[in-house]
Amino acid sequence: MKINELTKGLIAGLFASLSMMIFIISYFSNVNLEDSIALMYEEKKLGGLISLGSLVNLPLFLLGMRKRKTNFAKGILIISILMVVIIAILKLI
Repeated sequence: MKINELTKGLIAGLFASLSMMIFIISYFSNVNLEDSIALMYEEKKLGGLISLGSLVNLPLFLLGMRKRKTNFAKGILIISILMVVIIAILKLI
């Protein structure tokens, strides 16, 4: 099965954001991952964590543009916009 550059960008952006979020939680929290996420949701701070985790997408996007892989960069951009929508939904709830 052949995976195109857009799909690679989507997967890379999603994994980069999620891994950064897990790293931040594991570094700054004393409890396990599930309890930390539940606590952050209750305290209305989960959107901040998602935005911090999504900051790692900026260098990926710039790297994709520099290497002239525009479809890869589009995938990163789509994931970043999806994260913004998720953050907006969390702020409204």
